[in-house]
Amino acid sequence: MKEVAKLCIVIPCYNEESVIDITLDHLTQKMSQLIEKKIIHEDSKIVMVDDGSSDNTWQDIMEIVKSNRYAEGIKLSRNRGHQNALLGGLMTVKNHFDVTISMDADLQDDINAINQMMEAYYAGAQIIYGVRSSRETDSWFKKHTALGFYRLLRWMGVDSVYNHADYRLMSRVALDSLANFKEVNLFLRGMVPMIGYKTATVEYKRSERVAGESKYPLRKMIEFAIEGITSLSVKPLRLITFTGWFLFILSIIISLYFLVVYFSGNTVPGWTTIVMSIWIIGGVNLLAIGVVGEYIGKIYIETKERPKYIIETYTRDMHEVKL
Repeated sequence: MKEVAKLCIVIPCYNEESVIDITLDHLTQKMSQLIEKKIIHEDSKIVMVDDGSSDNTWQDIMEIVKSNRYAEGIKLSRNRGHQNALLGGLMTVKNHFDVTISMDADLQDDINAINQMMEAYYAGAQIIYGVRSSRETDSWFKKHTALGFYRLLRWMGVDSVYNHADYRLMSRVALDSLANFKEVNLFLRGMVPMIGYKTATVEYKRSERVAGESKYPLRKMIEFAIEGITSLSVKPLRLITFTGWFLFILSIIISLYFLVVYFSGNTVPGWTTIVMSIWIIGGVNLLAIGVVGEYIGKIYIETKERPKYIIETYTRDMHEVKL
């Protein structure tokens, strides 16, 4: 008989007081079902990572830990962002469990897909991606901006799984390999595919949030895309080079044209051409400086080797442990 795996579900939380109780109720029922069917070990846990919430999220987590045998909590010292909170949770629990599943706190990810993820794990996969089967629940704007997001990432050379967010299963072996990635600028959707090992995908239908508001408006999606592209790809720098060559060749052609016109005796006022050239070249220069500055800024941050997160509190088995 196969040995069942000890599972940990890691949930980053930021101002989720309106939904955390509902989420834990659903996950507790799912955990009990999986244990009863002997799919996972009875010591499996649900770990909620409070990312410096400004509401009562941590207080709610502490109350849940006192009454729920499956629940544990991790509190970061301050808000560090979704990716850092998720990584902090994964790295903190990785040595205590065989597999981890990361998901958001809003219950939009179908928890029934966990069964299929565990099946794929027992079949030998070390990383299993939860992939949306459709975007029927999204608005027209959300659907097309999301599709544009994934296409832009792929075009810029970022290896990411289409329609996959951060709902995934990772074995302890995969997490140990992820721990070797030392960069401070995190984009886990692009980093995890770089690990390798046998992978699988599980499709599911994404639901509406059960409560609360989305933590990823358009502004954050744009920032997230920039973070992913500049952290994992140098293609923007190459585009600057290609643009520079194009403008250089174009300037030679224009110069030859004006020399021919000059020596032929024709007079061309040229005011519009000069003004347009100044604006276009000036704009391209500023854009190029901005892109290069983005990369230099990331290099500056990376060289400091600051911690990606600081754990303030970690609860285990109803006992609060100060780290």
